Amino acid sequence: MHILLTNDDGVFAPGLRALRKELMKLGEVTVAAPALEQSGVAHTITILNPLVVKQVDDDDGSALGWSVEGSPADSVKLAICELMRRPPDLIVSGINSGANAGINVLYSGTVAAAIEGAFFKITSIAVSLELSEHFDFPRAAKQARKVIEKILASKPANGSLFNVNIPSHARGEPKGVKVVPMGLGRHGEGFEQRQDPRGRTYYWMTYTPPREVPGPETDVTSLADGYVTVTPLHFDMTRHDLLEDIGGWDWKS
Repeated sequence: MHILLTNDDGVFAPGLRALRKELMKLGEVTVAAPALEQSGVAHTITILNPLVVKQVDDDDGSALGWSVEGSPADSVKLAICELMRRPPDLIVSGINSGANAGINVLYSGTVAAAIEGAFFKITSIAVSLELSEHFDFPRAAKQARKVIEKILASKPANGSLFNVNIPSHARGEPKGVKVVPMGLGRHGEGFEQRQDPRGRTYYWMTYTPPREVPGPETDVTSLADGYVTVTPLHFDMTRHDLLEDIGGWDWKS
């Protein structure tokens, strides 16, 4: 099996390094990831500037992969179209420093990289680790590998897309794995107003957890309860349930 590994935290991020070591137990791993952190860029692609690429080495001097001066989606697209001899069998994006659960999925560069892989009809998995004072990436990588093995054992259809979130080690050993939908609760939106040394006003976005929404379990609630969450996703944003109704409107007037 040939695996393409990417992320949005940058090619030298510890989460990517830890996950690479675990994925090498499943097959050959090629890395193509942004040169710099690209958190929150969602599915940005670069069209007005060149994509500078260079090969980078691991700490032991062995070849690590490619550093791409672009977004996570750029990295995947470029790897498949130009950098790899043939398309990979699997694409994994992560491990992200911080959960990508709930509406964070819409902003996440980590998830966007996996979506880009799914565009190419390649099974793609995004992996994120819940925010914590201290990240235990090696432990999370082992847990992620086990989940990835389970997904692959089920022989998902080409282009299947999964979002995996792992609870912080501060919560103890995960209670298990739950397959749940993404939460739709809004975060507490806010900004902190500040002034720079020259007296200019600027704003810094604040973070508060998603507001709880009554209803079934979601990735947000299950992750908070200490479970690894798996959410199958798709990128077709069409409201298929409304096509027939809206198609029947009088569009001639």
